[in-house]
Amino acid sequence: MSNAQVGGRIRELREIQNYTREALSEKVEISSKFLYEIETGKKGFSADTLSRIATALSASCDYILFGEKAENCGSEKIICTLESLKPAQRYQIQHILKILYDICDYI
Repeated sequence: MSNAQVGGRIRELREIQNYTREALSEKVEISSKFLYEIETGKKGFSADTLSRIATALSASCDYILFGEKAENCGSEKIICTLESLKPAQRYQIQHILKILYDICDYI
């Protein structure tokens, strides 16, 4: 685990969710300069900061620190995608998922 790898995962999650560096840093309550330094691997950070970043990005601390194989990190990508949707789109996706869930009872 290197600071650059950890920072890269944070940056990737931030970009998937369409957060600007400023918006995420405000949500996590750190400066955008510090977030930049984290994302570029120039600085490490505390467990408290990790927890706040993970919560803001709907990701596990394990994923941010250690990464996971593609088959194990699908839920983070799904959550990231859902959170990037507008409320009306999210409602439509929930409706579709409910229909699919109900169909599975009949299969």
